[in-house]
Amino acid sequence: MTWFSHEDTRIDRATIEDLVEQTLTEAQDRLGITAYKSVLLLPPDITRAHAGVGWITEQFYQLLEGQGADVHVIPTLGQHVPHTREDNRWMFGSIPEDKIHVHDWKDGVTNVGTVPAEFVREQTGGAVDWEIPIDLNTMTVTEDWDLIINIGHVVPHEVLGFANHNKNYFIGLGGKRLLGASHMASAVYGIENNLGNLIAPVRHCFNYAEDHFLQDLKDVYFQVVMDYDDDGRLVHTGVFVGDDLETYLDAARASKAQNITAFDEPVDKIVAVMQADEFRATWVANKAVYRTRMAIADGGELLVIAPGVERFGEQPEVDELIRKYGYLSQSEVLELYKTQADMQDIPHGTAHLVHGSSEGRFTITYAPGALTREEIESVGYSYMSLEDALERYNPEVMKDGWNEMPDGERVFYISTPSAGLWATKEKLGDR
Repeated sequence: MTWFSHEDTRIDRATIEDLVEQTLTEAQDRLGITAYKSVLLLPPDITRAHAGVGWITEQFYQLLEGQGADVHVIPTLGQHVPHTREDNRWMFGSIPEDKIHVHDWKDGVTNVGTVPAEFVREQTGGAVDWEIPIDLNTMTVTEDWDLIINIGHVVPHEVLGFANHNKNYFIGLGGKRLLGASHMASAVYGIENNLGNLIAPVRHCFNYAEDHFLQDLKDVYFQVVMDYDDDGRLVHTGVFVGDDLETYLDAARASKAQNITAFDEPVDKIVAVMQADEFRATWVANKAVYRTRMAIADGGELLVIAPGVERFGEQPEVDELIRKYGYLSQSEVLELYKTQADMQDIPHGTAHLVHGSSEGRFTITYAPGALTREEIESVGYSYMSLEDALERYNPEVMKDGWNEMPDGERVFYISTPSAGLWATKEKLGDR
């Protein structure tokens, strides 16, 4: 069951800091912790910094350090680019750099078990028939922690239905085999079948892995939900704390109610902005594609204004894969996957080729900070210069929701696509 939760139209920082303190008090009582000696904090990486998870992590650190604990932090990067020292300072404030560790998704993992192929097949309705090896960050699973605190933002997600909870372990701290098997499973099952479902098939598999392989960990989930206020600002509306699946479900239900925008009719044009200090590759900036694809009309357009984007992949080999093949339909990727060794070597990168495609339904136009027209067009996208995009769709002027341009063009503007899901009522169906 959920230990406790707090919901309101706006939860201020002071209240959240009180809830952080309450989490530590209740964890001692509920988990039988006499004193905090060694604690691990697992926050998301910089691409979710807008959710306040950095200062929440810092608050946990300061309280625990004040109690004499040896506290360590591992941003749950998955295979994203590691933070720089400046990134860590910007996100985590006063936490010392030597206490923040980089997850090594290739060589820094230990196998703790395997989700059987039979279970994966059952959860995906027969679409996927491979096992999922559970290779996790070695420091997390082999050291004796008094408590592990998972911190994160619950929001619609393309692989798991909703983000956070045990995603911190199985994606954020996963190894190459785990990342590949799970991402490819989600691509085969279909991104639009995952989005907005409380428990998508890969989430079922992760729940199986947590139940079978992580039961010895003393851990707790500190999850936040956010929504737009009347002034169009993202604010915290929920905090959910506990150590089981119900904690996730309570938060995901709140996110489902607050973070999904349903349209009666498909939208002809959406303009989305991906913040420069968080999104530096199309790998992460394509959240704009994932979260809006179910809302865009056939023949419509998504314009992604991404001043920080300077590459395609988060890792060199993934960047190379995207540049070689471009963004392709599911059927095209699955056909190539049968014979192409480079696709088979990094299946999480191969899955991204599907996730970032419009399946030929609508145009994806990028206005990047540091990729050329030739580069953008080579992967199957259209190009608009950043200067032209910012001049026409100035974020200082545009308002979230419908905007009518001086020449009569009507567009739907989204300032933070990673904070929600936009879809037609027809495509949402009964989620």
